[in-house]
Amino acid sequence: MATRVVSKNLFNFKPLGKLDPGAKALAEQHEQMRTSPEAKDMVKRIEELCLRHDPESNKEYTEILRAAVVPVMVALAENEAFAFGGEQTNTTFIKVPTSHDGEFDVPVEVYTPKCLEGETKRAAYIQAHGGGAMSLSAADVRKSVQCIAATLNVVVFNVDYRLAPETKCPNNIKDFYEVIKYVSKNAESLGIDPAKIVIAGESGGGYICLGAMVLLAENNETNLVKLAMPQIPMVDDYCFSDPLAMTKEEREAHASMRKIWRDLIAADFEEQKSSPHLFPGKASEELLEKFPPTIILESEFDMFITEASRLANRLRRAGRLLEFVVIPGATHMSIYIPGTKNNEDFTETIKTIATEYIHS
Repeated sequence: MATRVVSKNLFNFKPLGKLDPGAKALAEQHEQMRTSPEAKDMVKRIEELCLRHDPESNKEYTEILRAAVVPVMVALAENEAFAFGGEQTNTTFIKVPTSHDGEFDVPVEVYTPKCLEGETKRAAYIQAHGGGAMSLSAADVRKSVQCIAATLNVVVFNVDYRLAPETKCPNNIKDFYEVIKYVSKNAESLGIDPAKIVIAGESGGGYICLGAMVLLAENNETNLVKLAMPQIPMVDDYCFSDPLAMTKEEREAHASMRKIWRDLIAADFEEQKSSPHLFPGKASEELLEKFPPTIILESEFDMFITEASRLANRLRRAGRLLEFVVIPGATHMSIYIPGTKNNEDFTETIKTIATEYIHS
């Protein structure tokens, strides 16, 4: 059993009980976009596909979701607020060889703050992008993730892990896990301090991060990671429970999440549904006690708030939770939207985490 971590109890956000004005405006904008005939047809088709479990429906569902999500994220990346990340960092590319699912080199984009060029003991931040583990790419989120490197003064490794449904569990999380091991093993040549390796990911990338934490625990490799920071993460199969007991956001997302978990991510849902590789929230107490020191960042009105809260409680009892931060009034993505109070709170939070937990 690993030594119990000691929280500095740095955050004391109070629940707002309602959407923050910025988050509310974003939600209203989203609802307005759904009123066009084309959007209504798409929503109806998605609802129909969520009730089917066959290769044809899985393919069509994936195509629709990717076509809807990617342009939105690419457009967001063009926000001028993200310009400083590219200006203040240098970008290089590496490939990490793997063999767990055929011979495959995992592409990784590396963002190095210009002020850290030439230094040899830099903190590493290994990132898994969002997108439900079935959409987006490292390139799609490049500009926003470059800002993480510049803001936190870390070298970011933005991992282009393989997506579902083309790649099934656990091979997606193994892509990320292999990058963690590569960075640790090659820390000296990469100019990284092996004692300051952080892993992170948001939404579907939060699942990828948590899944890699399970693998680290199973292989007694927790020492490779100083800190894990899953954000608004997909955690477990709460979406398969009764929607009547869910929050509004959970209820609205549950059908799509069932489809994503059962038909896209899982290789064999019935066989894997009790595995922490598919649902990291089902890790045993023994495994949780071997997790890296963890900070979970959440939004008050996130569609994964219940499952993330449950995991935070279990990790606290296992002695591996440093902080559980819930941004007041925030929705699933509002913490990443520049110009919102939610984003200001989130940015100040991760800057404090960098000072108090990463660089200290």
